[in-house]
Amino acid sequence: MRSVEINRKTKETDINLYLNLDGSGESDIDTGVGFLDHMLTLFAKHGGFDLNITCKGDLEVDNHHSIEDIGIALGQAIASCLEDKNGITRYGCVFLPMDESLVQVTMDISGRSYLVFNCDFTREFVGDMETEMVEEFFRAVSDNSRITLHITCLYGKNSHHIIEAMFKGFGQCLKKAVKIDENIKGVLSTKGVL
Repeated sequence: MRSVEINRKTKETDINLYLNLDGSGESDIDTGVGFLDHMLTLFAKHGGFDLNITCKGDLEVDNHHSIEDIGIALGQAIASCLEDKNGITRYGCVFLPMDESLVQVTMDISGRSYLVFNCDFTREFVGDMETEMVEEFFRAVSDNSRITLHITCLYGKNSHHIIEAMFKGFGQCLKKAVKIDENIKGVLSTKGVL
């Protein structure tokens, strides 16, 4: 079973995170940021991952530290679950609609972190979360999982719909990329390592 528990404690946040890549989509999320809780619940459900997160952060400052540090912990958990990456399909690509919006999420579990994020939100906040923090979250995940990740909003008007499509799409895309293919011997790379 590809699962791990991550504990991350700083002067700004105290995070406990459990991730099982081979789960059933069950989650228990309490980050202190309601909209992020909703998005992470969707990520887990649509990826088929079991995910438990608690975060006590300095929300009296703002939610930046909590959101970024949760992204760091999630990225570390993904990397730890994959270890040597033997047998994984490595790549994923999903086009995910949410009402009027369409988002593309593409990834390569390459061992090289890189984020391309193409979206201009028309609102500053959705619920209690700044829309600018969506990119920061995915950058933290990409950097710490060492995944090349491209997220593009192809079109859409409603910021809630766009962000929801991103998190659902990220779950679906990761599910494809971490799938074990018995025909892949070792890692899917001519270099022999990822």
